[in-house]
Amino acid sequence: MKLNFKTYGIGLAFLGLGFISNQSIAQQTENLVENGSFEQTDGKVKKLGSIESALGWVSPTGVRADLFSPTAPAEINVPFNNYGKEEAKEGTNYAGIYAYSFGDKAPRSYIMTKLSTPLKKGLKYCVKFNVSLAEASKYASNQLGAVLSSKPVTTDSKTAIIEKASVLHTDNKVFNAMYNWETVCAEFVATGGEKFITIGNFSSNEETIGEKNKKTEMKITPVIAAYYYIDDVSVMLVAEDQACDCAKAATESEYSSMIYQKQISINDKMTPKQKVEIEQIYFAFGKYKLTPIGEEALNLIAEQLKANPDMKIEVRGNANELEDKVGAEKPLYADMSNKRINSVIKYLVSKGVAEAALIAKPMGSTAPNPDASESDEEELKLAKSRRVTFVVL
Repeated sequence: MKLNFKTYGIGLAFLGLGFISNQSIAQQTENLVENGSFEQTDGKVKKLGSIESALGWVSPTGVRADLFSPTAPAEINVPFNNYGKEEAKEGTNYAGIYAYSFGDKAPRSYIMTKLSTPLKKGLKYCVKFNVSLAEASKYASNQLGAVLSSKPVTTDSKTAIIEKASVLHTDNKVFNAMYNWETVCAEFVATGGEKFITIGNFSSNEETIGEKNKKTEMKITPVIAAYYYIDDVSVMLVAEDQACDCAKAATESEYSSMIYQKQISINDKMTPKQKVEIEQIYFAFGKYKLTPIGEEALNLIAEQLKANPDMKIEVRGNANELEDKVGAEKPLYADMSNKRINSVIKYLVSKGVAEAALIAKPMGSTAPNPDASESDEEELKLAKSRRVTFVVL
């Protein structure tokens, strides 16, 4: 379907560059996407299809994209919502779109915003955004990209936008990773006057690879589609003698950026011991920084320990086989068990727990997670083992 280019007000200030000065080149770290992490909102987000609650963002087709927030109702909450579970890449909010569906059964959605400054002809820009496949997705796809245009590509119809993408991942890979974020990143040389960025899948179904996903452990209603969370969108000017740091983004996820999270249920009938031992804290590969979900779990453990001052717990730090192997050659990844234990103990002590109540027990990769199954993909098996568990003594 041919789409019309038409005037489409988005409510962002238009700042003319006039001419390229040395000062504008120096300001290459300025993000031309205002509200790129969807934090600024017009009131409280109340329902699905509310992307326009994020200041400056709209849906360019008749299918409304979603906005997720920790202050929103359960269906669009963060981290758990109708489509799965994910922490924000940046800040607390993120968007959500349908990028592909088998047989076009679920119409695609897109997000669009106006840049704070139009792009200048011949200059290089680094374009990035982050995606995470939602657990409800029965499919994953490639062709996730961005179109940079002088006029918004819009239609009132519930149809796909078929255009040549300005930006795609270097490998145009299928984005099938759940539990964490992957980066779409590329350099874009402006033809001049581009004012809008639109994100989604701009290729036909015939040109899109749709891979079927395995069933997830989450109790969630599946969608016959590839549904992606989107966060941390940026367009930045790159100096002539520099390059976009897409290689750095790829290196950061060289092994795995996946962070597994098990859903648990705590009730008043459980003993303090049961409430403590049911919690598990998970980490990305080679990382020991606590996630917001991890901190929330530790807050509950701290409450139990302070309410039961005689209780002592064993804090068991776990790594996986690949971390141990890589750590033998790269010190950055070495001794992850102890690093994770130290992060957990430091946090609990900061919450008023007596350090004497916490006994460290590094496990290395000797105790794979019993929740891992043969049907799990290898990356998921490894992610399940990167954890800290607790045993009440």
